[in-house]
Amino acid sequence: MRAVIQRVSRAKVVVDQEVVGEIGRGLLVLLGVTHEDTPEAAKWLAEKAVSLRMFSDDEGKMNRDVSEVGGAVLVVSQFTLYGDARKGRRPSFITAAGPKIAIPLYEAFIHSIKALGIPTAAGRFGADMKVELVNDGPVTLIVDSK
Repeated sequence: MRAVIQRVSRAKVVVDQEVVGEIGRGLLVLLGVTHEDTPEAAKWLAEKAVSLRMFSDDEGKMNRDVSEVGGAVLVVSQFTLYGDARKGRRPSFITAAGPKIAIPLYEAFIHSIKALGIPTAAGRFGADMKVELVNDGPVTLIVDSK
């Protein structure tokens, strides 16, 4: 699994002019799934994401995780994170998992974050989504489960 994790002051996902997920301060996680991923990888990556110290303490150092600042997590599926653009001009998405594999792992990732007590919202898998965010910092990390 691959996650692009952004510290945000707010973020939301809109599908067909309907807000399907929205948070205030917290993390926006763009999540990609590949064929070799497992439920264990989803759990590990969820725990890693919420434990990352991406928020500033009183001295301005990144020493706090999302739970310590009372934040939330917005998870958005994004198969294009496994796009390969090394050849030609059209990216190949052959390493991205199809819905049969990706949906259960996407849901396992969300469930794992919720199980940790973090308020969690999500996009709609496979939908044409409009993602709006205010990246705070900006702070962005890329984390792979491998």
